[in-house]
Amino acid sequence: MDKKIYYCENCGGVMEFDVASQSLKCPNCDTVVPIFNDKKKIVEHSLTRHAMQTIRAEEKKTQTMVCQGCGAKIEVAPNSTATSCPYCGSSYVLASKQEDAIIPDGVLPFQIDRKRVGELFHKWMKGRWLAPGELKNLYQKEKLQGIYLPYWTFDAKADARYTAMGGRRRTVTKKGPDGKTVQETVVDWFPTSGSFSHVFDDVLVSASRSVKRNLLENVGSFGLHQVASYSAEYFAGYNAECYTVDLDDAHRDARCHMEQSLEQMARDDVLRRYDEVKDVRLRSGYRDETYKHIMLPIYATAYTYKGKKYHVLINGQSGRVEGDYPKSPAKIIGIILGIVLILVIVYLLSGGSRAAYLTAESRLPEITVAEMTVQEDSAVSIQEENKEAVSWDYSADSLPM
Repeated sequence: MDKKIYYCENCGGVMEFDVASQSLKCPNCDTVVPIFNDKKKIVEHSLTRHAMQTIRAEEKKTQTMVCQGCGAKIEVAPNSTATSCPYCGSSYVLASKQEDAIIPDGVLPFQIDRKRVGELFHKWMKGRWLAPGELKNLYQKEKLQGIYLPYWTFDAKADARYTAMGGRRRTVTKKGPDGKTVQETVVDWFPTSGSFSHVFDDVLVSASRSVKRNLLENVGSFGLHQVASYSAEYFAGYNAECYTVDLDDAHRDARCHMEQSLEQMARDDVLRRYDEVKDVRLRSGYRDETYKHIMLPIYATAYTYKGKKYHVLINGQSGRVEGDYPKSPAKIIGIILGIVLILVIVYLLSGGSRAAYLTAESRLPEITVAEMTVQEDSAVSIQEENKEAVSWDYSADSLPM
């Protein structure tokens, strides 16, 4: 990967990629140099077994820095001043030998600048209400680095045939053990089959082993329609990671994703004719397979809290934030105690009402019914054998008969 240093022709300053203008810009004199983007240069390479076995690495002119902390391989210019790993925050990186790698076919330029990223990070931290209060003070601007992550994309035309069991629901009426009739739903199963074709476009597979997979999956998707043709200018001021998942392994991951998608399509096809589906068996074939190697933008940072490292990723296109953070034991205990307190209050209120009811009930005089005669449209008088005789008059039509 030819990561160059670009000097301003006006003042001699080092130019960087500017997110707002999507061009090279000098931070000293604001000189802007446009970046030529020819999407026709984004090549889809034919994917054959021979191609994967004989793929030839192209020489790059960058230095590979290997982090002592997490082992990430970061591509930097030979005279780069980068001193910290964007993944684990380690302040020491070791230069290793030059490593050959495939030059990317395309790059998705950063769409969010560092200032906006800092705001997004602070907002994300503020929303972590279980995090310790002092966590927001751990943010360090210089440790939130923009880095291009390596990815493979795969295209393919798939032909699939399937067999399955389709179920139709119907309602039957039966007699229960108590003799009452009940309705039950039963499913009648029928063998079915079908075939279909599907075109997969840009099935994305991460080529990095340095980033936590769950964080990378949750940081959000990328709009690959904005991928530009590869140009070293996009990397000015940013780092890039060398791929550590080779083409063969990535292709297997892509095939697995395609198979899962085809199986779901087969299920959906059965459900167009039936109410339920089971026992799907799929046979698929692939043709016209192609691949390309692209770089996607991520901001990464790491911080240490009480001896433990936490990682945060920010999507350089959408701004979506995903990361780890510590949970405050005091806040968790406070929440638990709050829930317990609410339950106790509810219990006391409901228990207190019942206790009051029972107390009032115990104060009622004991009633002995001597004789009760009910006639239509007449009043009924009940006399109690008690010192404090109480009588109630009921209309006959209000009594339960």
